[in-house]
Amino acid sequence: MTAPEPRDTGVAQTLAPSPVAECEETVLGRPYRALSVGIVSVVLLIAFEATAVGTAMPVAARELDGVSLYAFAFSGYFTTSLFGMVLAGQWSDRRGPLGALTAGIAAFAAGLVLAGTAAAMWLFILGRAVQGLGGGLVIVALYVVVGRAYPQRLRPSIMAAFAASWVVPSVVGPLASGTVTEHLGWRWVFLGIPMLVVFPLALALPQIRRRAAGPVEGAPESGTGVSSGRRRIRLALGISLGAGLLQYAAQDLRWLSLIPAAAGVALLGPAVLGLLPHGTWRAARGLPSVVLLRGVAAGSFIAAESFVPLMLVTQRGLSPTLAGFSLAAGGGTWALGSWVQSRPRVEPYRERLMTFGMVLVAAAIAAAPSVLIDAVPAWTVAVAWAFGCLGMGLVISSTSVLLLHLSAPAEAGANSAALQISDGLSNVLLLAAGGAAFAALGGGTVTHAATEASGGHPAAFAAVFLPMAGVALVGAWVTTRLRER
Repeated sequence: MTAPEPRDTGVAQTLAPSPVAECEETVLGRPYRALSVGIVSVVLLIAFEATAVGTAMPVAARELDGVSLYAFAFSGYFTTSLFGMVLAGQWSDRRGPLGALTAGIAAFAAGLVLAGTAAAMWLFILGRAVQGLGGGLVIVALYVVVGRAYPQRLRPSIMAAFAASWVVPSVVGPLASGTVTEHLGWRWVFLGIPMLVVFPLALALPQIRRRAAGPVEGAPESGTGVSSGRRRIRLALGISLGAGLLQYAAQDLRWLSLIPAAAGVALLGPAVLGLLPHGTWRAARGLPSVVLLRGVAAGSFIAAESFVPLMLVTQRGLSPTLAGFSLAAGGGTWALGSWVQSRPRVEPYRERLMTFGMVLVAAAIAAAPSVLIDAVPAWTVAVAWAFGCLGMGLVISSTSVLLLHLSAPAEAGANSAALQISDGLSNVLLLAAGGAAFAALGGGTVTHAATEASGGHPAAFAAVFLPMAGVALVGAWVTTRLRER
């Protein structure tokens, strides 16, 4: 089994580089420093917003008299981000990532302002939807920038930097958001971020214009290429609407909910088949398996993680703060896993590391419900989740590296969009499936009172975690099919 030849688009290599050149051939070397700091700062701001908004959201919904529409503030972001991902892929392949990235940041900032100034819940949801569109544009455009501006040997390092950008926000974000919400009001959680975007833009945009702007050779300009692009946009609308309908149906387990669920499936089926690489669902070797693995890993882990705090609060009587801190160490171990995969020495063993990572993820998910047994210490979850996040760090960053390695320059945008679609869509589908199983077994009636923590429904939690552990084990098998023969 051999790896394809790398498609480097960065600075040319010499046969005998000087010590100065070797020093500069890092993501923080002089040729790449401004670009790296700029794009990592963008990811840092997005990460902070993503981790902070959950703390402010309940207060916002209550003040806007929109608690009944609470879930749509999250699903609105997700559904529009799916469309933004596909749009960014087409835009970047045809015109370069600069326009998509600039428009995405502008939309993200506009959505924050709209949500922060909303006087009614429907305006708040609209702001979140605009945010999602911007977020989808930004994340795919950044992947294309990495593929064009950095040589193959530096891509694992910049992906590790992206992962590390989530560590501090995951720990500080909720605390900072809670403090701002309490002393200044929830609106400033949204309104305070747009003004911080100016600095990373000033650093990154000139470098992107110089290194990654414009179409690459082989990019579709007319005829069949334009027709294919328009078809992908239509499919993107279908996948966004279908995902939204499925989320709506999963929130209301009634017979009438089968109608939007069926409509969602009917829209998702052809859209997913048209937007993901051919052979994704049968784990065809190479790029299709890379895209599939991203969805399997992200979906199983996030779906399980969403129920960890609830399980600790309702079944073991922990306070919400302690339950949240049980996941805090995971940010550090995730960054550690991303750092390990970025080391040049581990490149020949990347697939084995990814297999090991998925085994860690499956073991962590399977171990989490052990705290349903009173004799098992509650801190067991914190330890298990730290190892699971280590596995995710090994896998998620590696899928990004392999995707760019297996993509021709003219296809980097579309393939990056496919990777993000697999990630996001698997999240909503597995969360919906896990939530439905949880509710069907009485999970919706669990009590949050610490004095009654032992009287909940442990089987409902087991029905979430154990199937997700099985999905993660499927991911371990998929890691054996990442390289073409």
